[in-house]
Amino acid sequence: MLVSAELVRMHFEYTAWASARLVGAAAQLTPEELTRDFGSADKSVLGTLVHIFAADRIWFARVHGTTLAAFVSPADHDLTVLQREWPALYARWKVWAASLTDVSLNEEHSYTDMKGNPYQTPLWQICLHVVNHASHHRGQVSAFLRALGKTPPPLDLIYHYREKLAA
Repeated sequence: MLVSAELVRMHFEYTAWASARLVGAAAQLTPEELTRDFGSADKSVLGTLVHIFAADRIWFARVHGTTLAAFVSPADHDLTVLQREWPALYARWKVWAASLTDVSLNEEHSYTDMKGNPYQTPLWQICLHVVNHASHHRGQVSAFLRALGKTPPPLDLIYHYREKLAA
């Protein structure tokens, strides 16, 4: 399957945009609202945002051939950490993605998961997984916001395209 490098770069730009919008919405919540347990795997708005951030970070390490000692650190459970560190991580993803080519995206990439299991996956699949994983969990956070009586920001890809076109 041929996935273009430009498409991957556009999707990374989208995921950074959407995550920033959701972190901005989370910043409007009270501490109780931010950490309310909704009974999901990651429990709360903050927990789910931390999960997305941690996954983005671990996949970034994997595409660079490095491993992280832990998926999530206790320090990650602070919205100010996400506000500061997540945009910086997306900036590193953007720099990395700038060097991608249509050919390099189809190359197999070797990495190990947190349990040490080895895998080989085409790079384009990893890239689209990172974006899709974040989209899935941003949808959960949007539902949590609605359950709190808030209106989540529009995060659909088409809104990103429209905003870029208007700029």
